[in-house]
Amino acid sequence: MIVVTGAAGFIGSCLVKTLNDKGFQHLVLVDDFSNEEKNKNLADKNFERKIHRNDFINWLQTTQEEINFVLHIGAKTDTTLFDVKVFDELNLNYTKAIWKICSEKNIPMIYASSAATYGNGEFGYDDDESKINQLQPLNPYGQSKQDFDVWALQQKLTPPFWAGLKFFNVYGPNEFHKGRMASVIFHSFYQIKKEGFVKLFKSHKPEYKDGEQLRDFIYVKDVCSVILFLMNKTAKNGIYNLGTGKARTFNDLENALFAALNLKSKIEYVDTPIDIRDKYQYFTEANMQKLMAQGYQQAFASIEAGVKDYVQHYLNDQKYL
Repeated sequence: MIVVTGAAGFIGSCLVKTLNDKGFQHLVLVDDFSNEEKNKNLADKNFERKIHRNDFINWLQTTQEEINFVLHIGAKTDTTLFDVKVFDELNLNYTKAIWKICSEKNIPMIYASSAATYGNGEFGYDDDESKINQLQPLNPYGQSKQDFDVWALQQKLTPPFWAGLKFFNVYGPNEFHKGRMASVIFHSFYQIKKEGFVKLFKSHKPEYKDGEQLRDFIYVKDVCSVILFLMNKTAKNGIYNLGTGKARTFNDLENALFAALNLKSKIEYVDTPIDIRDKYQYFTEANMQKLMAQGYQQAFASIEAGVKDYVQHYLNDQKYL
């Protein structure tokens, strides 16, 4: 039996499908399940039961059923929300409760951290655990993930196997429900369909040309592949980056999108809003050596390959993974 939290969400639902494809049917899905748009992500998925996130901690504490793994993907991920109490409740304290029960019951656990913990990247993007205390996130979401990472590393009582994954810029199917928090590719796809062009932020730093700001974009299918690898429990316990290890520009990303649509690229550049300009990241790139050293050998999809698959097999026909 495997528990997946955030199971109706973007990454969680793709993970459920990946687990199904690998023969895992005895799944317990945890979410709030009140969003009908999100629930569409679970159509045609195989699982045993759903548990509301408010009831999950008590169920996990009291159940006599044998649980083989907890995949804690669920989180409040809105980077524009600044209510610290919400993040403390849903991200920090909720994850602590799951960790403690998994430790007491000897249940392996993988949880979602975030590259948002790296802030402006002034300390680099290296998942060296000795440096994690130094990181300075730019918003309460990133801080909640940082606070848990720091707490986890301080614990003497741990799950028998555990891994925290610092997700970089994940994109792919099943993000129809995410609204403004959906990926750049998602929003750009619909902007092209409506207006025939896309808008990108201008650069306000002389060392970067417009649209040449860099991100580590990772396809959600690769995220799921890494989680399956870690479920083998052959890697060392700890915190791992999860990107491709290769930063690409927003221009590259949009050109890949236009190519997938068989259209000529048409990009317009607009000023970055003043209120976010000072906190806008110009470069993120995951150092992936730590995961590779644990034996992960599968190549990550290029943005050309990932975007083509996403657009031609999912977005074009509004299909779900």
